[in-house]
Amino acid sequence: MNMDVFCYFVVIFTLTNIGDVIAETKNTTFCNSLLREYNDTDTINDVVDVGITLTEALLLVICFGVFTFILAKTYNLLRVKVFMDKDNLDTDFDAGGEVSVGLTATTIVSQWTWAATLLQSSTVAAKYGISGPFWYASGATIQIILFAMLSIQLKIRSPGAKTFLQVIQARFGKKVHVVFCFFALMTNVIVTAMLMLGAAAVMTTLVENLSLELAAMIIVAVVGGYTFIGGLGATFYVSYFNTTLIFIIILIFVMKIYNEPDVEDNPLGTPDKVYNLLNCAIGPEDNKDNSYLTFLSRGGLMFGVINVVGNFGTVFVDQSYWQSSVAAKPRQGVWGFITGGLTWFAIPFTFATTMGLAYVALSTANGEELLTEREINEGLVPPTVAYTLMGKVGAILMTLMILMAVTSTGSAEVIAVASILVYDLYQIHWRPYRAVDDTRSCLLCGKHRDRADNIDNQCECYSMSQCKRCWIDDSDRASSKAAVLPTFKCPMHGPYRTYLEVLIGKKNWCIFWVAILIIPLTLLLQAAQVSLGWVYLFMGVVIGSSVVPIALTVFWTRLNGKAAVIGTVGGTLCGLTAWLVTASTFDGGLRSGVFLANTGQELSMLNGNIVAILTGAILTVAVSLATNHHMTDEQKEEEWEKTRDIDNPLLPWADRYASEIGHHDSTRLSNRPELKLVEKTFKVAKIAAIVSAVLLTVILIIIWPASMIAVNVMNATEFNIWVGVSQGWAWIGAVFIISVPIITEVYTIVKQVIRNRDNQDGEQKLNKDRCLSQYTQTNQACMYDNEEINKTAF
Repeated sequence: MNMDVFCYFVVIFTLTNIGDVIAETKNTTFCNSLLREYNDTDTINDVVDVGITLTEALLLVICFGVFTFILAKTYNLLRVKVFMDKDNLDTDFDAGGEVSVGLTATTIVSQWTWAATLLQSSTVAAKYGISGPFWYASGATIQIILFAMLSIQLKIRSPGAKTFLQVIQARFGKKVHVVFCFFALMTNVIVTAMLMLGAAAVMTTLVENLSLELAAMIIVAVVGGYTFIGGLGATFYVSYFNTTLIFIIILIFVMKIYNEPDVEDNPLGTPDKVYNLLNCAIGPEDNKDNSYLTFLSRGGLMFGVINVVGNFGTVFVDQSYWQSSVAAKPRQGVWGFITGGLTWFAIPFTFATTMGLAYVALSTANGEELLTEREINEGLVPPTVAYTLMGKVGAILMTLMILMAVTSTGSAEVIAVASILVYDLYQIHWRPYRAVDDTRSCLLCGKHRDRADNIDNQCECYSMSQCKRCWIDDSDRASSKAAVLPTFKCPMHGPYRTYLEVLIGKKNWCIFWVAILIIPLTLLLQAAQVSLGWVYLFMGVVIGSSVVPIALTVFWTRLNGKAAVIGTVGGTLCGLTAWLVTASTFDGGLRSGVFLANTGQELSMLNGNIVAILTGAILTVAVSLATNHHMTDEQKEEEWEKTRDIDNPLLPWADRYASEIGHHDSTRLSNRPELKLVEKTFKVAKIAAIVSAVLLTVILIIIWPASMIAVNVMNATEFNIWVGVSQGWAWIGAVFIISVPIITEVYTIVKQVIRNRDNQDGEQKLNKDRCLSQYTQTNQACMYDNEEINKTAF
């Protein structure tokens, strides 16, 4: 009996092996035949030698630059003629604070579409196969979706803040504030470095005789120019145009690679052709069966973890995303981030599934790799595929895509740095308008706005929107034709408005110098031979530790400044240590000749990223619990009252949100709605943000990839379904991002025009009421109440 069982298993084992051998032989025979067919037909162009000429590239950039300038001037015209708030400093950084869901979504998509999004996602597809595009897309989408929770929390607990650093300063003081300013600025430097490295590599490859220096200057000229003219609002408008064009170009490549079956000179053209070539390619050793068609990829999974950790830092610590939150109202911000994240997913997922896998297929058909490993790491996979399949047209399309990706994100980074320099460094540390001991003190009068110990120390200032003297100042300045505009004469608001005009000048200089400094940064990194892939993987090591402390700043009452600093600095030091120790175990250690290679290994970056974010989180929570044992209800309430004190005294947040909150008696700065009322108003939006963010994160990071394990290695049918999903997502994203933003923005403009028409009679009456020009006998502000007007004017 035992011998029979033994013989049975021997037979089964032998037949199984024979079956595998037959299948392998059949597959080898098929692949040899397929490759001979491709070798017999010269359908693959040479690798990029000359894409487009320098003259053509310059004309392309000039046309794009002129168009962006027109958009910036259009935005300015709308702010002057329709919204009438162009000369407000905050408008340059929050675009009026009422940006629609659609425009918020398109800006998020555009800001998050770096050159690395297009280049690095295709690189990991070429390295790891189908898992690469998915891990890039999902690992960088969840941060945007989760940020919706931070967005609504910021708008509830600190509605008047313009930067997340202002919240840190209000809660923990100036010393802690300086530490986080450093990390915020470092994040902007890293993001800008990745933008420029990717853009410079592609443009110098595709454009004949284009030097790195000229490429950097061209990009800086376009980015700095329209940012200087239009501020953040121009970035929103240009972002819409850029995102629209990026989706259109992606769909062009998709149609070329997967939906052009009857063109003889196209070596691809259908999912089946691409599948056959991928099936014949020899994939990474760590992949299941050395296949590019499997999710079972050790390298792909390691990249996914690094991607998740690193991108938390570049979203949560990057002021540009907090700026997008500030620019929208609470509900609009939540849905803007969620829809923007889901729409953005289509860009790396579809683009890399198309271009990255097409590169592998073309290399297989060619019989050898089209690029060296270094060229792949520099991000040259997409331009190589574009030029190989479409020649000069493909080169032009790739140049346009990179230009779109760099300009929007580059502009957002420039604005982010400028806002930190103006709001956090200049206003708080260098030249504050009024030195105050705590955030309760009114910037206009120095008294307490609320929670005053005695009635004599209570602020009685009110919003500029209710000040008739300020209306007269605006009318006089609008009608003045002098080179130097009349000074502000309102005794309550005039001095602070003068101070803000100084800040506008500082803001312009900040934008100018920040844009200029991008050029030497690019040249320095290029001289150091730092690749895009290296910087992308490294970013989480140095900024990942600050993710949890910053998130807890708007969520956790017991967090204190000491814990935030120890967690952030300690986490970075531990992350760097783990990164270097792991790199030292590879051949050559940390010697100069192999330093970048060994520190750029996936394992080195993986350990550094994980240690940084986990150590930062653990230290922050542990120190807070150890040093902040108990807080009374009064202390907890006061903790968030400090963040609610952050405000613009000319246009307070309570006045802006009066209609939504239902608190209309908010003209005085000392009279604002209670925190409980604000929380109640936006409770539904907060719940929606939390539920949506958590659910989508679980789906993208756990459920979807776990379900792909069962697929093992894809067959032709499964690959067709996979490609269909990527294409469908891109089409849906394109329809949404092209139609919704323009519809919602037109609606907003029309609504404002109607509102202006309704108020026109009152404004005309004000212009005719010149008797108030006799306002020289008193220093009191002119109130809107008729009795006060009569008292002060006559």
